[in-house]
Amino acid sequence: MIEIKSEKEVSLIQEAGRIVKAVLEEVSKIAVPGRTTGELDRKAEELIKGFSARSAFKGYKGFPGTICASINEQVVHGIPGNTALKSGDILSIDVGVEKNGFYADAAVTVEIGNAVSKAARDLIAATQGALYAGIKKAVQGNRLFDISYAVQEYAEKHSYSVVRDFVGHGIGRKMHEEPEIPNFGKPGTGSRLKSGMVLAIEPMINQGGFEIEILSDGWTAVTRDRKLSAHFEHTVCVTDTAPRILT
Repeated sequence: MIEIKSEKEVSLIQEAGRIVKAVLEEVSKIAVPGRTTGELDRKAEELIKGFSARSAFKGYKGFPGTICASINEQVVHGIPGNTALKSGDILSIDVGVEKNGFYADAAVTVEIGNAVSKAARDLIAATQGALYAGIKKAVQGNRLFDISYAVQEYAEKHSYSVVRDFVGHGIGRKMHEEPEIPNFGKPGTGSRLKSGMVLAIEPMINQGGFEIEILSDGWTAVTRDRKLSAHFEHTVCVTDTAPRILT
């Protein structure tokens, strides 16, 4: 069952969302060659605590980081640590925050330095485009998999593949709520969308095949063919007119 949030609840999710947005912006600014992903993580933790909020990720099922920091062929759930960023890398930064009992979640992929290839920049642009194609469908009366299909259609139109193993999700009083939101699917199917549903829509788009594997750390997902991957996400409220982005 997909929960319908009240206006008060949506406002509280948006309060957490503003923190997520601020953290993503500040961490992206310091994501430069020579910085380690651990330094980015510590900055995010400092910022979140400064907002009297809590990381939604740290300690979740044992995850050790405040953020997920996934470099190049890493799809999602990269563990922050001693890895130094290099010019030419792309970095996916995923941030989740809990504030006053409500959660918000968003992600961006950023270029590191000035040596990023055109192929990598194109992948980033297409992944962001796929996110907004999906968001446009998050209006009352549409079906859940209209979102999924819009993401898939946009990505595949640009000759990329969508990850099957990870999905978007409902969000609110819990980090992960119903429904699951695949980034592929048949339009016109799935639950009917209703005003007040809050969804974390998050395309993970690969340069090569959609297959992934998990590294020995038990968390980091990488493309099986080791080609690049990018990740964008927003927390979005369904309304009867236009989607309301909360992050």
